[in-house]
Amino acid sequence: MSEAESREAHSPDSSRNSGPDTVAAFDDHRHSLLDRIQHKLHARPEFVPLIVLVISVAIFGLTLGGKFFSPFALTLILQQVAIVGIVGCAQSLVILTAGIDLSVGAIMVLSSVVMGQFTFRYGLPAELALLCGLACGALCGFINGSLVALMRLPPFIVTLGMWQIVLATNFLYSANETIRSQDIEAQAPILQFLGEKVIIGGAVFTYGVIGLFLLVLLLNYLLTQTAWGRHVYAIGDDPDAAELAGVRVARIRISVYTLAGLICAFAGWALIGRLGSVSPTSGQFTNIESITAVVIGGISLFGGRGSVLGMLFGALIVGVFSLGLRLVGTDPQWTYLLIGVLIISAVAIDQWIRKVSA
Repeated sequence: MSEAESREAHSPDSSRNSGPDTVAAFDDHRHSLLDRIQHKLHARPEFVPLIVLVISVAIFGLTLGGKFFSPFALTLILQQVAIVGIVGCAQSLVILTAGIDLSVGAIMVLSSVVMGQFTFRYGLPAELALLCGLACGALCGFINGSLVALMRLPPFIVTLGMWQIVLATNFLYSANETIRSQDIEAQAPILQFLGEKVIIGGAVFTYGVIGLFLLVLLLNYLLTQTAWGRHVYAIGDDPDAAELAGVRVARIRISVYTLAGLICAFAGWALIGRLGSVSPTSGQFTNIESITAVVIGGISLFGGRGSVLGMLFGALIVGVFSLGLRLVGTDPQWTYLLIGVLIISAVAIDQWIRKVSA
């Protein structure tokens, strides 16, 4: 090699052309379309349930035509998923911290029973009884959060035990007595307020549905635009690292479970509006249905990733399948079968997306 060639090989330009920038540029070209989709879904996991929701609506719309696309049918879906959606908001907060709450349905029903019993058994003004019901839900959530955060007990065990305790308390306190719709309408109509209907251009909404959307918007703002929300995601991603970064992990966890209990109590109020009565036997499967909406909605069961918007899409997917298959005239068991497939598929997609950060 000549002296000129040697100088060229060792020149700054030569080393720059073969340095890390060149390797990085080379790596950029290796990213396939599938890799880019994987990274996009990792950043915005709610896109998956949104796509599934749009496809589901399109399929049933083409199959059933105006029968499915009528304003009444579409708003009926919203009315059916309102309770599950509100409880799903509570479940979303807990799962984002890498926890789980099996007591959400029982807390919802107990709160509704407290609202009814405080009004009709003790003669309190309905507005005050309503506040007592909301406080009952928040207290149950606070107990859950304290046991998980301060005593460091597993969330699954704590909320499983709380589910049994609240369920038993509900039946013992109410004596399995249902407060009739006529009595509520005559003496405490505010308890049925969230079930009142609002007709907009042929579409029938309820205040409960409106409350669901307002709640989703509020929680989405809190989780994405506030320090509290960033701390919730940080705890779900890595609680030890969050604590080292100065996050008060125990305090945030207690606040999450307390807020979840309060939201469940709000769902109890919406449940009275939906049924028109106070029944201690209602909402038996709401805890499972809320987890279903969360999982299908793209919120990771490992915590730290997902959004309440995705949960709302997940709840709507279940509602679309339930109504669509019923209108088609298929056996109701097909709904459960397809929802089961969606749950397993959602978890599989979540595992695939998580490989981005592995």
